[in-house]
Order: sequence, then C-alpha cells, then structure tokens
Amino acid sequence: MGRSRYKIYEPTYPHFITCTLLNWIPLFTNQESVEIILSSLQHLQKSDNMKIYSYVILENHLHLIASSDYIHKTMQKFKSFTAKELLKLLQQRNITTILEQLAFYKKAHKTQTEYQVWQEGIHAKLISSEGMMIEKINYMHNNPIKRGYVDEASHWRHSSARDYEGVSGLLEVERIW
Repeated sequence: MGRSRYKIYEPTYPHFITCTLLNWIPLFTNQESVEIILSSLQHLQKSDNMKIYSYVILENHLHLIASSDYIHKTMQKFKSFTAKELLKLLQQRNITTILEQLAFYKKAHKTQTEYQVWQEGIHAKLISSEGMMIEKINYMHNNPIKRGYVDEASHWRHSSARDYEGVSGLLEVERIW
C-alpha cells in the first residue's frame, strides 16, 4: 500500500487510520466529493466486513477507527476507488486548478498515472486499549471544534459524533468494541 513507516501487524483489530489528500489540498469542501468517500466506506462495510467505530471527514483529510478482515487491503481499495471517482468529479466539473495541483505534487515514481490524489500510506495505529479507543474517538470528534468550524462535535455532519450521542449519522457505526 505505498510507502509508509506504519506497519499493520494485527489486520483484523481496530486501527486509528489517517488518510490525507496530497499536499493537504482541500478537496472535501462540497457534498459530492464527501459523498464519494461515504459511499465507498458503505460499500466496504458490506464487501470487506469493514467495521467503522468512529470517523471524521475534514476538508483535506479523514480519520477512521476501523477494522476489517484485512484492513490494509480494504484501505488500499478505498484509496484507489475514491481517487478515481474524485478525479472523475474534478474532470466533469472542469476544476483545473485542483487537477493541476494533483499533477504538480504527484510523486515522481508514480509513473502510471497523471495525478496523485492521496498521500502515500494510511498511517494506521493499532488501538491497544479501551483508553486509547476513547482518546482517539474524542480527538476525532473534537477536530472540527479545534479548527473553529463548529461549537459542538455533533454539529459536524461528516463525523460519528452524532452516533455517540444516540442520533444516527451518515455511516453505520459500531459503538461496542
């Protein structure tokens, strides 16, 4: 799955995962691009037995706590599919500024494609305790607050904060771990 210093030794256990857009380009600023992310995660919940314990999608990256039968392969599918779909969206809408940035910042060894959407790797960290799980969930849910986007975590639509307050969110979330 690309070059990453983070190794996955327990592929079926929950991991805190960060996926960052290349050069932190703010691509998730409209509902259509976020919908590509959500639809892909929903598909993987069915096809790869992916369990999502928590998530937050911000303008240029996302965090998940997730598990699947082979989380590294699941996330590889996720990044590959979403990159193709996001590029299609940008091309259909003729958003040349972002396309030019995705071409300009593309890593030199990526010779098979014209663009690179995601930074390499998934930066996965094994959730090793209940305390760590709670810490990471709180970190993710408070991320939009720290950025000044909302006053309360549950007001950020693209996160599982609502699920943890008893209101259904945009993805199915496992609250028992």
